[in-house]
Amino acid sequence: MTITEGGRRLAPAPADPAAADKIRHAQRRERRKEAGFGFGMIGLSMFFVAVFTFGPIVASLVLSFFEWDVISDPTFVGMANYQRIFSDTTVVHSLGVTLILAVSIVVLQLVLGLGLAVLVNQRRSNAARTFFRTAFYLPLLASTASVSIFMGYLFDYKFDVVNYYLGLLSIPNIPWLTSPIGAMVTMVLVSAWQQTGFTFVLFVAALMSVPTDVLEAAQVDGSGPLRTLLQIKIPLISPTILFATVVAMINAIQLFDQPYIMTSGGPGNATTTATIVMFRSAFQNLQFGFGSAIAILLLLVILAITGIQFAASRKLVFYQ
Repeated sequence: MTITEGGRRLAPAPADPAAADKIRHAQRRERRKEAGFGFGMIGLSMFFVAVFTFGPIVASLVLSFFEWDVISDPTFVGMANYQRIFSDTTVVHSLGVTLILAVSIVVLQLVLGLGLAVLVNQRRSNAARTFFRTAFYLPLLASTASVSIFMGYLFDYKFDVVNYYLGLLSIPNIPWLTSPIGAMVTMVLVSAWQQTGFTFVLFVAALMSVPTDVLEAAQVDGSGPLRTLLQIKIPLISPTILFATVVAMINAIQLFDQPYIMTSGGPGNATTTATIVMFRSAFQNLQFGFGSAIAILLLLVILAITGIQFAASRKLVFYQ
């Protein structure tokens, strides 16, 4: 005779019924202890998420209905901060700049990540794949501030490092940081360069998971490399593309370090993003209510764009 639970064979039943009850009790106690530990870890994680994520969001939402400069008491102003957003040309302009930069960064990041992943995936050597995965992922490990400072020197007109090497190719000097279009292009290039490693690693893993029998069948049917990529590989990895697009868009909309460090939002307001306006309003002008309203609006924009992406994925994403 054996002790069973839920159809599972646990242990041979001892001859003494009292001993069998002790074994069952010990097993239930052990399961309760494991369950308690698991719920404790989940509760601890939820506590930190609530304190450091949802807490600031709720605080910003409440503060957006007040006018507060830290020194004096908060004054309730209702929707005045939100009305001010749409009447402030600087904020409206910064939202447009943010969307333009975000879309450009995400498109370039996805194209570069997918292109590099396809090239690396064609390498038969695992050592070569590991080397390229590490090399392309390394920029992501560096702090954004340090990368922005370094890139600022490379593109700065005083040092002219980038233009020097472009001049060797007979390319005329480009005002990277001193013209509105040049500064926008620089922000896109620097941001996409640092973030491409993330999408690259995702796409390499996704391409390696594509069934080989499908690729072999396509090859037998006479499908070329480009047709196989467009009609077979990309549809099969479309869930990964969706995930990479959503994450990249969320990060790009919150762009702050590169334009703030490299151009201070200039020249003029050419690279002034919504996060820069939010930072200046709250921490330089001490208008925490107005800065919180901009933060909440930015959150709503992120939620709206993410919702559009998931809605579009119903027709564009193929789930196996």
